[in-house]
Amino acid sequence: MSVSVPVPATPKSNAWPGQGPTDLGPGQNSTSVTEFILLGLTEHQELKPILFTIFLLAYVATVGGNLSLLAAILVEPKLHTPMYFFLGNLSFLDIGCITVTVPPMLEQLLSQDHSVSFASCFSQLFFFHLLACVDCHLLTAMAYDRFLAICRPLTYPTQMSRGIQGSLIGICWTISFCNALTHTVALSVINFCGPNLINHFFCDVPQLFGLSCSSTSLNERLLFVGAAFMGVVPLVLISISYAHVAAAVLRIHSAEGRKKAFSTCSSHLAIVGIFYGTGLFSYMCLDSVETSDKDKGIGILNTVLSPMLNPLIYSLRNPDVQGALRRVFMGQRPME
Repeated sequence: MSVSVPVPATPKSNAWPGQGPTDLGPGQNSTSVTEFILLGLTEHQELKPILFTIFLLAYVATVGGNLSLLAAILVEPKLHTPMYFFLGNLSFLDIGCITVTVPPMLEQLLSQDHSVSFASCFSQLFFFHLLACVDCHLLTAMAYDRFLAICRPLTYPTQMSRGIQGSLIGICWTISFCNALTHTVALSVINFCGPNLINHFFCDVPQLFGLSCSSTSLNERLLFVGAAFMGVVPLVLISISYAHVAAAVLRIHSAEGRKKAFSTCSSHLAIVGIFYGTGLFSYMCLDSVETSDKDKGIGILNTVLSPMLNPLIYSLRNPDVQGALRRVFMGQRPME
């Protein structure tokens, strides 16, 4: 009499593309993500060449506009002031922010392979948050500069010396580096076990939360504290600075004097409105882990539109910048 011994069935793998096995303990099997798949702006193939052309032109215009503004500030002695020193740093940040996100997005629009490695995804996340946070604090430093220039004109040269300008920039970068590193490390140690599809055109914190198979409560608290410290606190300081500026300007008897004082602040206020209006909405609304087309649109405002508009806003109503740009493009000697 023969006895048949049952052979254990081989477990069926449910791994998503870009995942490898990982051991969670005795009797437990799961998969670990080794790469993510970025779904990008659209799945419609016929739209991709159009979007590629639009965003390529936007990238060239942004980099070209900010480089032109930087060149004008560097070669024009009249623009060697604290306000334009900070503006030059803002242009550098705008070039960095759009370079971190748009060239990879352009590559995705041309390629059928939308995969991005774990390391590349978190590198993009780190540099995007680093540059965006520096932007937050730099806008605060610019508001403080306007406060000193209008409310403390007699002590302005000493209170905003070259050494203080450099110290403010150093503080902005140091705080932002610590914040970006904290978020990147805290997010990289949680478990990602599938799916690995990111419904966005770049790697960012809210979208990665939805892919985690472990608790993200600590990360969400860190993000909330970071958004408050990196977004809300600078916005409050900017508001206080401009409240003092407005009070000082209203005390000026001359209408021409009031107009000149407000004109030096209007460009900065416009950029603050665009930056914070889109940024705070993106990171304070974390109830939905699913990214919609609306969220992608907000991402485009953050990463493309705001950096592209900054040089235009600062040069549109500023005769000094316009004159400097004209001399740069025509190869004329700068005015002493």
